[in-house]
Amino acid sequence: MDVRTFWLAGRAATGDSELTVTNPHDGREVGRYSVPTDAQVEEAIAAAHAVAREAAALPVHVRAEALAHVSRRLAERADEIAHLITAENGKPIFWARGEVNRAVATFRFAAEEARRWSGDVQRLDTEPAAAGRLAYVSRVPYGAVLAITPFNFPLNLVAHKVAPAIAVGAPVIVKPAPATPLSSLVLGEILAETDLPAGMFSVLPIENERASALVQDPRLPVVSFTGSAPVGYAIADQVPRKHVTLELGGNAAAVVLSDADLDWAAQRIALFSNYQAGQSCIAVQRVIVEQPVYDAFVERLLPAVSGLVTGDPADEKTQVGPLVSEAAAERVEQWVKEAVAAGARVLAGGTREGATVAPTVLADVPHDAKVACEEVFGPVMILQPAASIDEAYGMVNDSKYGLQAGVFTRSLDAAFRANRELEVGGVIIGDVPSYRADQMPYGGVKDSGIGREGLHSAMEDLTYEKVMVLTGLTL
Repeated sequence: MDVRTFWLAGRAATGDSELTVTNPHDGREVGRYSVPTDAQVEEAIAAAHAVAREAAALPVHVRAEALAHVSRRLAERADEIAHLITAENGKPIFWARGEVNRAVATFRFAAEEARRWSGDVQRLDTEPAAAGRLAYVSRVPYGAVLAITPFNFPLNLVAHKVAPAIAVGAPVIVKPAPATPLSSLVLGEILAETDLPAGMFSVLPIENERASALVQDPRLPVVSFTGSAPVGYAIADQVPRKHVTLELGGNAAAVVLSDADLDWAAQRIALFSNYQAGQSCIAVQRVIVEQPVYDAFVERLLPAVSGLVTGDPADEKTQVGPLVSEAAAERVEQWVKEAVAAGARVLAGGTREGATVAPTVLADVPHDAKVACEEVFGPVMILQPAASIDEAYGMVNDSKYGLQAGVFTRSLDAAFRANRELEVGGVIIGDVPSYRADQMPYGGVKDSGIGREGLHSAMEDLTYEKVMVLTGLTL
């Protein structure tokens, strides 16, 4: 099997060691990739730092066309890349195709935003002392970006860091998850086809323990991390003077109020608690149902869960595949067992075979059980009745996380109340918290992170405002 190269300052390179990627479903070897040496990592950092001024000064049409090229090429290679995602991640091919399509859109949105990215003009002669003065306000990149990306969306979450960096003219170094680097290496291959200057991008598939040196390097003034809260805040603590953006975890709640369409709510919650095998920070984990409709909702939910197709992720019919590793599945299984030992009841699932955990529904879960208060990151949901809308919204907020929440209701008043009261970065009305449009602001509060993704929002996050004042003008 060929060994995949990595991307060093825009060119293909190999190191002096290699690692293997295996399929979580059947353990077969999917691919091998070359690992950069310390000297090559240093070369990438130096190149990104050296090109930062040139990158910031790139004409908009160069940045926009590079992004548009990536979007087109991802679309042309969509089937190939989707199968690669399924092989390295275990994501069912149905969801893998959706991820590729989203990445196509993410780069297209970035190209469009790059063309719209422009300065603002402010008249300052609103006071006599500022007569004849005009302010031009532009946004300037902080500098080179270190992008540390997770395994669960090995293409699109890389896209959400690379695309806005290129759009604003910032060099970017990607450190992909060691379990799933192949998709990002293909992205590097496509970026190498563009006219971006050498040093504008690198994809360095290094081991996690080597990432700290990149995090601490002063030539990378921005660190953009997606992953767990403990690791994210440890990064922020290491580099308090850097600009750090963190897209972290959650234990997302779906609220079902008495006026909801219960059939719709049951189908959506069943699917999106278990899509990606629950390995999404906005997968449904806590289901909070108003008491008057609790029994009727559960009657609809359990058949919807049992009807999900679990199996080989390469099968077109599969909806729920394996977790990223057997160790991850064992952890989820153990959390379920701990909850049951503490008094929880298993209404569905609760079993494991290799890396695959059956879609699981729990009731009567103690408040302090890990499946209730931590991020499961597996196909597990807990059911919680609420006496009223007041109690339901309070239960959503009774969490250290605050990424997104879903509220199933037909009431505009309940919707706007949710928007006022829920302590989350996004409120999805009439659907699950798992909904995300790639152009919208996306991020959380509390232990769910700092900063926002979504193309325009991320572009603002990677830049600072700079003011030029023109004097002596006749306005």
